Amino acid sequence: MSFWPEEFAARYRAAGYWTGEPLDRMIRVHAAADPARIALTDGDRHWSYAELDRRADLVATGLLARGLRRGDRVVLQLPNTAEFFELFFGLLRAGVVPVMALPAHRRAEISYFCEFAGARALIVPDRHAGFDHRELAADVLAAVPALGEVLVVGDPGPYTSVAELRAAEAAPVQDPPRADELAFLQLSGGSTGLPKLIPRTHDDYLYSVRESAVICGLGPETVYLCALPAAHNFPLSSPGTLGTFHAGGRVVLAPNPSADAAFPLIERERVTLTGLVPPVALAWADAAAQAPHDLSSLELLQVGGAKLSAEGARRLGPALGCRVQQVFGMAEGLVNYTRPEDDEQTVLTTQGRPISPDDEIRIVDDHDHDLPDGATGHLLTRGPYTIRGYWRAPEHNAEAFTSQGFYRTGDVVRRTPTGHLVVEGRAKDQINRGGEKVAAEEVENVLLAHPAIHDASVVATPDAYLGERSCAYVILREGAERPRAAELRAFVRQAGLADFKVPDKVEFVTAFPQTGIGKVSKKDLRATTPQP
Repeated sequence: MSFWPEEFAARYRAAGYWTGEPLDRMIRVHAAADPARIALTDGDRHWSYAELDRRADLVATGLLARGLRRGDRVVLQLPNTAEFFELFFGLLRAGVVPVMALPAHRRAEISYFCEFAGARALIVPDRHAGFDHRELAADVLAAVPALGEVLVVGDPGPYTSVAELRAAEAAPVQDPPRADELAFLQLSGGSTGLPKLIPRTHDDYLYSVRESAVICGLGPETVYLCALPAAHNFPLSSPGTLGTFHAGGRVVLAPNPSADAAFPLIERERVTLTGLVPPVALAWADAAAQAPHDLSSLELLQVGGAKLSAEGARRLGPALGCRVQQVFGMAEGLVNYTRPEDDEQTVLTTQGRPISPDDEIRIVDDHDHDLPDGATGHLLTRGPYTIRGYWRAPEHNAEAFTSQGFYRTGDVVRRTPTGHLVVEGRAKDQINRGGEKVAAEEVENVLLAHPAIHDASVVATPDAYLGERSCAYVILREGAERPRAAELRAFVRQAGLADFKVPDKVEFVTAFPQTGIGKVSKKDLRATTPQP
């Protein structure tokens, strides 16, 4: 399978973006240079680079001994445990392609991944967060008879223990993968249905990881807290766990991203860096004032996965005592960062600029006509780590990519004179109110400036007359007095927004429904919006 046209592949190799190295080599390098250096901390377990490298070798040998071959697919669904990385690197080393499922996925998603990817095996934990994944495996096997086997971390029940993969002595892989081959399959956001599969090669992904580590200043002293699900693109590569391993740093695993789980780890392990989605980051900011833990080691908080409002960004640094970096990217490729040299206003109000000089950015109108800098439009991109098509999805690819290979991200953005992008929202998040377009995030940003509001999410509700009206869901700050809906509507109006942007309804809630990684699920919010 060709992932990029050869003229582009040759350009990226000549520029030094693609180096021909497999992703698993990063741990091999540090295992040879400094074998005792700790790579991974999971509770009381501390694995050195040599230990992680050895375990990856054993897993690769065990997988191949069980009849798996280079190019076979395996659905990997594990929480934030050391075994995730042992298996991830072992799969890569064997040339077996992991499909990166999230712990929150259930029967419908896992069955779909197994069937659509033609998976030979499914790897799950025994139990996680009170859920028995072995029961899920039974449902998946019934739905996908072609699935070969189930491997379980922990008590295997009727299935095979992952420990059996380590039973034999490690042996060199006779047919190792090439760096231009498929390394693994990630998942699209899946906000409009089951996720699509995103093919990533060793070459393109390593470039993104390597440059992210440089931009973010990672080194051997970096201690990265992986609080979001490890399989997700943001904590995996931006620069995330892989960036930390590449730099020779240490990854600390948190069982979940709550302040209760994370703050003790930050204090105990002297964490220097972590990445969060905005709702979690804001919750940390609120929790920090009462936290008994020493968070002074934390140097940098990355916020990505969804847009961080300027009002939210202003809260985070003072509350947590660290620098804040905005990250805007997608599992399909393009990643943007604010930089250490950026002024405060740029960090607060933009979502960064691209990694690569060969990240090509187009901002276009509804008819694909290019717009000037400062104008708001649809973001299109192509580059050395942005895919040219989803896995086995020709019909969708015809819509999601232009004939020149630009990916239609679905994001509505504008570009500043410095090349930084400002995310105005998602095209599908625009509310068409009687022909007037309302960007949900613009209204959310205003609501977040209200002193009583912790978080806000604006969605569309059907209306027989206007087509759509807007509904603002609001979470109050702890201890705040609940304002009247009319007061909040007046607050938005007084901020200078047009009347048609003022929310038609306001609903007070204690939490937002979330996707598997912790983003606000606007799809689920829309489903619960009161109907007229």
